[in-house]
Amino acid sequence: MEINLQQLEVRMGFGRSFITMGCLIGSLWACAVQAIELRSGSEAATTIELYTSEGCSSCPSADAWLSELSDDPNIFTRLIPLAFHVDYWNQFGWKDRFSSPQYSRRQREMSAAGLLSQVYTPGFVVNNREWRGWFSRGRSVKPDQLPTTKQPAGVLTVQWPKDSQLMSTSYTPINLKAKGLRLHVAVLGMGLETHVRRGENRGRVLRHDFVVLSHLEYTLRDEGQKTLSKRIAAPNIPDQGQQKSALVVWVSEGDSPAIVQAVAGYL
Repeated sequence: MEINLQQLEVRMGFGRSFITMGCLIGSLWACAVQAIELRSGSEAATTIELYTSEGCSSCPSADAWLSELSDDPNIFTRLIPLAFHVDYWNQFGWKDRFSSPQYSRRQREMSAAGLLSQVYTPGFVVNNREWRGWFSRGRSVKPDQLPTTKQPAGVLTVQWPKDSQLMSTSYTPINLKAKGLRLHVAVLGMGLETHVRRGENRGRVLRHDFVVLSHLEYTLRDEGQKTLSKRIAAPNIPDQGQQKSALVVWVSEGDSPAIVQAVAGYL
């Protein structure tokens, strides 16, 4: 069953820095990780955002299709999926443990910015545009059939030294006059599983990949420099029972939720 927010009123906060409950009960500081160095190309990476919920009976098939992307040779180089679990389904019998009102808010911002026709699940946004190809072709859609972009986007880099609690980022924008640039840092969970006991998916075992477990947002100083650098605290890695974790860092501009450039890699 699809649901859209024209049928619901959702009250949610508007904080700029947020993190799911899973991170609050996870480790107190970033888990020990190997050294990570990520660098984008000059063209924008292909980003695939899925807005989903464990309470939605139409969503497991979309989740399964997204999981299949983990086998693509371009995963986390040219292809970056993110699964945002929204919270507006929680009132229908099953509370999605990965959901956050902030992810519902992001989807609403997509709609308000004209990047999405309305707020619904499962909802796909590919390269900052609504994509409904999955509804007509389902799991037969291959990654090379997705909308592509050759748009110059600047170079984004991330360095996270081994076992360090600090992460260094830099971004060299194409447009040196860009204002209000923001840096986003998300931790994804791979190989997650939930036994659903109530709601539309009652009795099913749902499996997930690319689940956004935490998401923090920072302001990038934009004083006309050719390269903008920022050193931040390394993110906590929430323990939600995932088999593997991944890091995604992206840049947006102003109040727009659109992803300008992104990099990703396994932790």
